[in-house]
Amino acid sequence: MQSFIASVVQLKSVSDKAANLAEASRRIEEAAAAGAQLVALPEVFAWRGPHQDERAEAETVPGPITEEMGAVARHLGIYLVAGSILERTENDARPFNTAALLGPDGRLLGAYRKIHLFDVDMPGRVTIRESDLRAPGSQPLCVTTELGRIGLAICYDLRFPELFRALADQGAEVVVMPSAFTRPTGQAHWETLIRARAIENQSFLLAPDQFGAAAAGFEDYGNSLIVDPWGKVLARGADDRAEVLTAHLDGDLLARVRRELPCLEHRRLKP
Repeated sequence: MQSFIASVVQLKSVSDKAANLAEASRRIEEAAAAGAQLVALPEVFAWRGPHQDERAEAETVPGPITEEMGAVARHLGIYLVAGSILERTENDARPFNTAALLGPDGRLLGAYRKIHLFDVDMPGRVTIRESDLRAPGSQPLCVTTELGRIGLAICYDLRFPELFRALADQGAEVVVMPSAFTRPTGQAHWETLIRARAIENQSFLLAPDQFGAAAAGFEDYGNSLIVDPWGKVLARGADDRAEVLTAHLDGDLLARVRRELPCLEHRRLKP
């Protein structure tokens, strides 16, 4: 992996798709102006509204949103994780929750469909059944780029270390995890789990998050993070505002960590 600058964008997306895309584009340009070669947007960045409207708002991937975001990536000459989009499906009324990796030429390099769906009941704090609304994906995704091998995950996937180990087995050096992590679970586990996934898989982890009250009635945590393979927090967001966080991802550090503590090579229990 080469060294490069990366940014994560923290947003509070609403049900106005045009406004969300305009805000995302502005923040992407801000990141690129700071030197970012890879920029990542949070989960459901393009549209976030009442659950009953999700199916009507879903689009194809590739489709209008990836085309618009691809044009931004091409104009700025950057890699962009448009993460995530409600993707219309042919065989299920529920859309996929899909993160798209776009290249500096604007092309769609890969699309990851969220595998683990957030079905929880925490009375008085948050109750969600994502599986009622969205279809699950089934395949990890890791893409070779000029910057390095980039893997994708989404939000609740964070609690499933086997996915991140699968990405490590596919050579992931950077994992990008768009999120809309709720405040109760975020306060308890967000940073701990992100740092653990980065440490145990010896990869950089970029986690752009939503913040503030969501249409569904719960609140998102913010606190977007960029973490290095040693578990060091390189950048941290606030919990109450949209912002761009930028950090230098040191390829030499990644190589040194993997060389000096080659735990991925020392595994004895393998699938």
